[in-house]
Order: sequence, then C-alpha cells, then structure tokens
Amino acid sequence: MLLCIDIGNTHTDLGFIRPGGRDPVATSTTIPTAELDQVAEAIESLGAPLTPLEGIAYCSVVPAMNARLPQLLAPFHRDLWQLTHEVDLGVSITYPNPSEIGHDRLANAAGANALGDLPAVVIDLGTAVTFDIISQRGGYEGGIITPGPALMTRYLHEKTAQLPLVEDVTTPVTSAIGKSTREAMRIGAVLGFVGAIQACLDGVITELTQAGETNIRILTAGGASPVVTGRLNQPTTDVPHLALRGLAAAWALRPPEPN
Repeated sequence: MLLCIDIGNTHTDLGFIRPGGRDPVATSTTIPTAELDQVAEAIESLGAPLTPLEGIAYCSVVPAMNARLPQLLAPFHRDLWQLTHEVDLGVSITYPNPSEIGHDRLANAAGANALGDLPAVVIDLGTAVTFDIISQRGGYEGGIITPGPALMTRYLHEKTAQLPLVEDVTTPVTSAIGKSTREAMRIGAVLGFVGAIQACLDGVITELTQAGETNIRILTAGGASPVVTGRLNQPTTDVPHLALRGLAAAWALRPPEPN
C-alpha cells in the first residue's frame, strides 16, 4: 500500500493506493489545502492499516507547503517521495521547459499513461482547468490552462458592486434563460464554461489529428468534471483521483534504493 497526496491550490486529495492494482484507489479523502496542518488526522480518518505502507508519494503546486510536509508526516516514519519533472513518468516529456509544468499535471500524465492506449487528452477541472496532451509521438507535449467555473462567478462577484457570489457551478442547468440574477450567473458560468472547454478540445483534437495521432482518448478528472459530463461532442471517461493513480504509477518506476 502507498499513501499518495496531491496538494492543490484549494484542496488536497489524499488516499491509499495499491500500485499496479486493477482498482488501485483503496480509500481516499479531500481536505482544504489551508488546513494541511491536519493532514495526519485526515490520514488516520481513512482507517486503512499503516503496517503494510511502503511509502508516501506526493505532488504539489504550492511550494510553501513542501517544506512543511516532512514534519507533518514524520509520525508515520515512512520515506517521502516527490513527483517532479525529473522523475520517470513512464512517458517522455517534449515540453520545452519541463520545470514550468505543474506537478499535478505531470501526475495526471503518468496516470493517463498507466491506463494505456495513448494518445490521451486529460482535462482536469478544478479551481483552474488544465488540458494535458500525451501523444504517441512525443509523450507529454503541453496543454492549456483556463479558469474553472468557480473562478468565473467569484470574479464577477468581486469586481462588481451588486452581483452575488454564486457557488453552485456543478449542477447542470435546466434552461438557458435565467429568471433571477443568481440563475443568470450560474447559467453563464456552466453553459459558457462548457462552450470554452469544447472550443479548446476541438483545437487540440484537430492539431493532434493533423499530426497523425488517432483514436484520441478524452479523460476528465477533478471536482468540476460533472459540469462537462455528457455535454461535450466527444465521448469522455471520468477517472476519479487520476493524479493519485499517476503518483502511484510513477513511484513504482523509481530506481531501486542502493544497498
């Protein structure tokens, strides 16, 4: 068993993973990143036995948390391993400046590769939405970054005098015509968001197809993935905890410890 931790800007996803297992995610939970000091309690709440725990793997897009994590996890007395662009992901990286890539995006690429059948486009829908392209010709090639739906409604609230804060941006809309300010904002966020995702996806698929890539798989992940489920022109497969799966896959490829 491996403990995997994905530290995001807003939330931290963590879980016990069986590397190489058919259903690798044994148990998981999510906590606010601002409450990462309680990570030990969150781990213990999962209830999985720690005795067979082989190690702890993590990725992080919050550098300030990286220095604190070893101290927070010290009670578990396990080796701590970080996924970065310098480790073996199972796929090559042809992105010009690999150090710029968010480590969560690299974990998603490793997870997509572990699922097999490249090329793949990973759409991770969270606070920000990231597209990551893993091709047969070049491995991890790059992607797209765009605001998530929650950022859209929060920006409208913060930059206007009267618009309220609309937080429900995952429930599908039932009408394109809003009958209240809140409803109008939610429709704009949800429908407009899906349209933006579709436009980005169409551009990526066109470029990959022109380069000779075929049978392109679309994988979705992240808390806002229900917004696009069944609403895009292409079939998608939602993969919960894709970054955790990728962490486990990359951890299994690490070189053996010297004797």
